[in-house]
Amino acid sequence: MNDTVNVIKIGGNVIDDPVALAAFLTDFAALEGPKVLVHGGGREATRLSARLGVQSKMIEGRRVTDDETLDIVTMVYAGLLNKRIVAALQARGCQAVGLSGADGDLLPAVRRPAEPVDYGNVGDIDAACVSDCLLETLLGAGYTPVVCAICHDRNGNLLNCNADSVAAALAVGTSRLAPVRLTYCFEQPGVMTDLADESSVVPLVTPAIFDELRAGGKVSGGMLPKLTNALRCAADGVGEVRICRASDLCGNGGTIVRQA
Repeated sequence: MNDTVNVIKIGGNVIDDPVALAAFLTDFAALEGPKVLVHGGGREATRLSARLGVQSKMIEGRRVTDDETLDIVTMVYAGLLNKRIVAALQARGCQAVGLSGADGDLLPAVRRPAEPVDYGNVGDIDAACVSDCLLETLLGAGYTPVVCAICHDRNGNLLNCNADSVAAALAVGTSRLAPVRLTYCFEQPGVMTDLADESSVVPLVTPAIFDELRAGGKVSGGMLPKLTNALRCAADGVGEVRICRASDLCGNGGTIVRQA
């Protein structure tokens, strides 16, 4: 496989906005060449938890996944949202295949240690363990994998993983097959130093620039793990990482992340 593979992660408010999601999926389906879509869906899981009387618990923005919550996020991520997206892509002429990390041993994970914080059934992924064989088979046959953030530990247990980390691991795994471009799409125009000012988008982030932004409090919250994953990908063989607004998927805006 010689064509560049686009690995794209969609999340944030876009997943919760039917109009924005439909527009994004239209743009995604129109992308030429092999591609992989990774999606989150935490807010839908939070809503279903409330309807079922299961309290959602978050620590520093990360979901604590007890046994009941694992059932819920599996139903939402690997079921409802994944199949909605697959069906929508099929309607747009994109041969999508919905997958969790357990399918075809795509994304083995290790349960995160309980210290210093016990997040429950939450897993961490080693990109070296990603099944590039399955990816090569699907992409080579013209299929588009649509991957949720539910993984497994190879011992029969499911684990809830961070969708940004899933996208990063898949990008690195796919880079063993072909050049890869990783794009994180959400509702903001890129990495911003002032969330109230869209002109504050940082066009380029390198490790040195990231350290400056973090030290100065210019980036925080969910952007920190996103940038950490992006920089790790750039160091591990992914040719280009971009963070941009979902509506700019086919454009050139946003933030480029690279090693230097």
